[in-house]
Amino acid sequence: MCAIELEPVITTQRLRLRKPRRSDAAQLAIHANDFDVARMTTGMPYPYGVDHAEGFLEKTSEGDPAREAVFVIDHPDHGAIGVLGFHTQEGRDSEIGYWLGRPWWGEGYATEAAKGALIWAHQAWGRRFMRAGHFTDNPASGQVLCNAGFLYTGDVELRSSVARGGQATPTRMMVWLA
Repeated sequence: MCAIELEPVITTQRLRLRKPRRSDAAQLAIHANDFDVARMTTGMPYPYGVDHAEGFLEKTSEGDPAREAVFVIDHPDHGAIGVLGFHTQEGRDSEIGYWLGRPWWGEGYATEAAKGALIWAHQAWGRRFMRAGHFTDNPASGQVLCNAGFLYTGDVELRSSVARGGQATPTRMMVWLA
C-alpha cells in the first residue's frame, strides 16, 4: 500500500478537493443551514450554525488519515461549496458521503467531486471497494452515485438523520469497485 498523503489536494476539471480550514466555517455554515441539505445527511443538524461548522472542522482535524479523509469541495469562483468524506467504522468497509450547497445542485459538481475522490482513494489508499448510501427520498443522490460508478446492492438499511429529529429513514445501499 502507498504512503498516505496527509494533506492531499484533488484537482478535477472544475473543482479542488482540499483539506478543510478553520476559515471555511462561515461559508460552510451558510450552505449547510438549509433543511433540504441537512435532511439528506445522517449527522448534520438543522439549524446549522458557525459553531456546528467549527466543531465539524475541529473533529475532522483529529481523524486518522488511514481511516478517514475529509475534503472541502472548493470552487474557484465561489470557494467552499460543500464537503466530501470517506469514513471507515470499526468492522465495516469504507463509505463515501458528501453534501453540496443548494446553489450548486444539478451542475454535476457532486459527481465530479466523487469521481475525483474515488480515484484518489484507489491510488492513495489502495481501496478497491467503497460503500455508499442515499435516503430513498433523495433519488438525485442516487443518480450522482450511479454517475460516479456505484451500483445498487439491493440492500436497504434504516439510518437516522439528525436534521430529521433522529428519524430512521430507509437508505438504499450501493457499492463501487475499482
